[in-house]
Amino acid sequence: MNKVANISKSKASKYHFDTIFFMVLFHALAIVALFNFSWQNLAAAGILWWLSGSVGIGLGYHRLLTHRGFKVPKFIEYFMTVCGTLALQAGPISWVTTHRIHHAFTETEKDPHSPREDGFFWAHIGWLFKGTAQVHDQEIQKRYSPDLVNDKVHQFLDKYFWMTNILVGIALFAIGGWSMVLWSIFLRVVWGWHVTFFVNSITHIWGSRRFETKDDSRNNAIIGILAWGEGWHNNHHAYPRSARHGLKWYEFDANWIQIWLMEKLGLAKDVYALDLDETKNKAIPLANSTTEPLQEAA
Repeated sequence: MNKVANISKSKASKYHFDTIFFMVLFHALAIVALFNFSWQNLAAAGILWWLSGSVGIGLGYHRLLTHRGFKVPKFIEYFMTVCGTLALQAGPISWVTTHRIHHAFTETEKDPHSPREDGFFWAHIGWLFKGTAQVHDQEIQKRYSPDLVNDKVHQFLDKYFWMTNILVGIALFAIGGWSMVLWSIFLRVVWGWHVTFFVNSITHIWGSRRFETKDDSRNNAIIGILAWGEGWHNNHHAYPRSARHGLKWYEFDANWIQIWLMEKLGLAKDVYALDLDETKNKAIPLANSTTEPLQEAA
C-alpha cells in the first residue's frame, strides 16, 4: 500500500466562486471601513487582530497544531483554535493539512502555494481561488492530520469556523455599531489575510537565508514584524518544529515571546526551541534538509 496519500496537482481547473465572492466582498467593506475611523474601532480591531493572527494563527494553528512545537492543556489548545477561526483562513483541520502538505512538498507542483512554480500572485492569494485550495478529502486529512481528524471539538470548529466572526460581529455591533463591525471584522480579517499570505509569497522570494534548505525560504524582517514573528521563514523551514523562529536578538518574534511566557507560567511544556548556541539547543532538526548555517555577513 502506498504510504503517501495521493496529492493531486494543486493548480487544477475548478474555480472556487464562493471564495472569490466573499473575498471581494470583504475587501470592498474593508475599504468602506477606512472612511469610518475612530480610536475605539482601531483598538477593537487591534485586539482582535492579536487574538486571531497571533494567538490563533501563529501560536494555535501553526506552531501548536501543525508543528507541535509545544504542548498546552486541551482547554488552552481549544481556546487558541477558536481564536484561529476568527482569522477566517479555514478551519483547523483544513489549515493544518494544507500547511503540512506545504512542508512535505515545498517548491514542487504539489506545494499548494509555491511562487517558484506559479508566481507571486498564485502563492499570495490565487491558490485559494482555483484548484485544491484548502479543500481536502478525508483520505488526505487522515494522512496529514491524523492527530486532529478524530477530535470532536476540532471537527466542529473545522466545519463551522465561520460562526465565530458572526457571534463576535453581533457583540461588536451592540458595543460600537456598524463602524466597529467594519473595522473589527472586515478590515481586520482582510489585513490578517494579507499578512499571512505575505509569509506564503514574499518570504519565499525576498530576504536573507541563514540555512541552506532545499526550498526558497527567506528571513524577511518586515514580514517578521507584521506577522508576529512568522516572517523568519528560512529559520522555520530549517527547523519547522521549533517554537522559536527568531534566532537573534534583532529577529523580533512576538509569538515566541508569548510561548516563552506561557512556559514560565506553567501553561506550556515540552517546548522545542532552536538556539544557535548548540549547548542550549532543544530543537529537532529537519531530517531531509541541510541545516548548517550559511556564512553570515559581518
